[in-house]
Amino acid sequence: MNSAPLPPWLHPLGPGLWCIDTGLERDHFDACYLMVDEGRAAFLDTGHNAAVPRLLGALDHLGLGPDSVDWVIPTHVHLDHAGGAGLLMQQLPHARALIHPKGARHLIQPIALIEGAKAVYGAEVMARTYGEIQPIDEQRVVRSHDEQRIQVGQRELRLIDAPGHANHHHAIWDERSRGWFTGDTYGISYRELDGAAGIFLFPTTTPVQFDPAALRQTTARMAAAHPQWLYLTHYGAVPHDERVARQFQDLLTVFETRTLALADEPVAGREAALRHMVGQALLEALRESGSTVSDERAHDVLDFDIQLNAQGLQVWLNRRSSVR
Repeated sequence: MNSAPLPPWLHPLGPGLWCIDTGLERDHFDACYLMVDEGRAAFLDTGHNAAVPRLLGALDHLGLGPDSVDWVIPTHVHLDHAGGAGLLMQQLPHARALIHPKGARHLIQPIALIEGAKAVYGAEVMARTYGEIQPIDEQRVVRSHDEQRIQVGQRELRLIDAPGHANHHHAIWDERSRGWFTGDTYGISYRELDGAAGIFLFPTTTPVQFDPAALRQTTARMAAAHPQWLYLTHYGAVPHDERVARQFQDLLTVFETRTLALADEPVAGREAALRHMVGQALLEALRESGSTVSDERAHDVLDFDIQLNAQGLQVWLNRRSSVR
């Protein structure tokens, strides 16, 4: 291991496990994880293209070369989780990309993924934030399956199908640390908003495949493993307990029921009403968590998520109405 001080974006979490702040948007917003055992390594999520130097720098700091990486495992193909996967794979000669079968084609040929991101973020933001998305050679792609097990050195990881946030989502269980690498399935938690009662964690309902029923089933399955840790992409390692699980489920119910109550609102004004509803629900739950951060600061931290959650709830409500 390099004797130099740790760079500020690299955080040890325990034996063989590191959190890397990708630098997307701001500090402590977007994370990926590096697992190392007996000289072999895996990246779990990758962040965007601009994060790749940090990921390679983490290997170098630990005295590992690019040829030590066996697996690159995006939890799903949204660009804040997998936008840099193609570029990273170009630097890792022996790695395979383990991707959910419903998402693999989008990283092998990312045209549809890019167009979808443009629809959500806009073409200018997409280009500025994520750059040119590189494809992954199909010969290096392994499609995951439910209850799949892989090795990183002698450390075993178990993958489960994890729909609810996205249909192309899997979650990864690490028995050694008793933690889930959750992607976006088990919500979002920002350190700026931690309160007296502990962390503040909330569901993400972003477009376009949010499904509250599937999300309940997935998170119940994850909680049944009695995890000690959730390794969130947004953001970092947080302890899991009954309070956290209840907070997540309660907010999911609030989002669902209050969205349904807006079903008769004129479509033209519905998204604004949803933004207001999401903001109010998050502030209410934040206060219940004991956080003393000001409303103004909370809105600054949560504004982007409020907008995306409202968009996703709008899509879900429209889809639900169309099949009735």
